Amino acid sequence: MLKTSPLNIERIRQQTPSLADPDREAPINHLLACGSSLMPQPVLDAVIEHLNLEAQIGGYEAHEARASTLNNVYNQVAQLIGAEPDEIALMENATMAWSHAFYALPLKAGDRILTCEAEYAANYVAFLQRAKRNGVEIVVIPNDETNRIDTKALKNLIDDRTALIAITWIPTNGGLVNPAKEVGKIANKAGIPYLLDACQAIGQIPVNVKELGCDFLSATGRKFLRAPRGTGFLYVRKALIETLEPIIIDHFAAPWVATNQYQLRPDARRFENWENAYALRAGLGAAVAYANSLGMENIHQTSWGLADYLRQQLSNIEGIKLRDNGHPNDFVNNQLEQCAIVSFSIKGQYPSQVVKKLKDKNIIIGTSSPDSTLLDAQSRKLPVILRAAPHYYNTKQEIDALVQALDMLK
Repeated sequence: MLKTSPLNIERIRQQTPSLADPDREAPINHLLACGSSLMPQPVLDAVIEHLNLEAQIGGYEAHEARASTLNNVYNQVAQLIGAEPDEIALMENATMAWSHAFYALPLKAGDRILTCEAEYAANYVAFLQRAKRNGVEIVVIPNDETNRIDTKALKNLIDDRTALIAITWIPTNGGLVNPAKEVGKIANKAGIPYLLDACQAIGQIPVNVKELGCDFLSATGRKFLRAPRGTGFLYVRKALIETLEPIIIDHFAAPWVATNQYQLRPDARRFENWENAYALRAGLGAAVAYANSLGMENIHQTSWGLADYLRQQLSNIEGIKLRDNGHPNDFVNNQLEQCAIVSFSIKGQYPSQVVKKLKDKNIIIGTSSPDSTLLDAQSRKLPVILRAAPHYYNTKQEIDALVQALDMLK
């Protein structure tokens, strides 16, 4: 049975424009927070207000007028993940954040990168590029019986050539939650840099970088955090910042201090550049403030509860096969620990056609192709699959509407 949410869902939906519009003939049933979730009104207001100000007085002038608010975004993000403001770089997306960290590492021929079977494609192709360019070796950590990282196997793989542990915490499909904290303990004990892709975790579950033990963490704004597209951030542990030279710099990241000399900034902003979409940055700050005001544990409980309810309903429909993994979690009523991304397939139905038919009914879900997590897809023999990701602004009734629509497709 679905538990009562600790959040005021009615108020949250009233603050979500596409859900609160009384004139909309058929309200949207948006169940794809793992792609790009619905922005709340305070986020939309922050973006529009800044754009209006730019239109009225100019972009430079608007930045200057709102400098205090815009600079406070570093504090807001730091609060969200348990970091310090000077450990935060604000980026245009999670891939750019991840890449800035990865390509700044001085990897050389013979170095080994340890990664997971469910690693995201954007990260893995970067591994392949550095294998081609620098001669590094990519080593995939085996999974345990639930398809998450086997931490015992990870310990056994570490040797003198191990230069980086880089994993995806919550993959783009499969419901999986990798043991990021346990991996951090292993990496820290071995003194190996640890790069954590938290793209799907931020805004879905509580995050504390100190508890995770990661040296780098990359994240996006558009998914569960409900920020605008074109926003993200990178966390870099303070002790490492001044040991890293970004692969690309400009005069913001590294002021030109003498004819033949530049000086890198002492904080994580050495990974930024001078020009930014400040209206989007204002929206990111508003999204973080909104999430912090609701409480990440409340968001976590609500979104995961809806996803569990969806899995239960789908499991009762003949022809639907759940494609999710999960690890036994004694802290959640002995249920499997599965995130708010629900993956499944329907016998005899093409995923793209299912998505289109549901969209015609104003129900939004998505697909995930094998090449987004190629190793995992090959290991589990996955086709193109469907994925739905309810968030805390969704309701049981919306889940029921999706399930009913899917049942009618057979």
